[in-house]
Amino acid sequence: MDFYTLIQIVVSSIAATSAMTLFSYAVSATARELYKEPVLLSYILSHLHLEVSPSVKNILAWILHYIIGLGFVLAYHFLWIYKVLELTWPIGILLGAISGIIGIITWFFLFKMVPQKPNINFAGYYTQLFAAHLIFGFIAYQVYILF
Repeated sequence: MDFYTLIQIVVSSIAATSAMTLFSYAVSATARELYKEPVLLSYILSHLHLEVSPSVKNILAWILHYIIGLGFVLAYHFLWIYKVLELTWPIGILLGAISGIIGIITWFFLFKMVPQKPNINFAGYYTQLFAAHLIFGFIAYQVYILF
């Protein structure tokens, strides 16, 4: 992978993860619910008994959130360059939908791992998470084709 392609993937993942996160924060504020992925990741990390300060857990949660976004865009990239899927905006949204399903399943199991569940509306969280990933897939596609 050349440097240019790496930049294309990284910038696409940062833009897509940021757009998705802004959407989640907006829905969280509107619904008056905790639907913020980095905050919930920090909550999960707190229950994994990491011996670090809460501020370090928050930073780790944000880094993890963006690394996961990078992983999704990297997978999209390989699907596109090996022509498994077409490089189109509907496919970007489809990939976002698939990522959303993966995200929902992952969060379901993460919440099962912790003894005390966060006090959130889980159906609402999973619904907004799916919608956020549709945005993620679309923005990942849009930024990716700019390069």
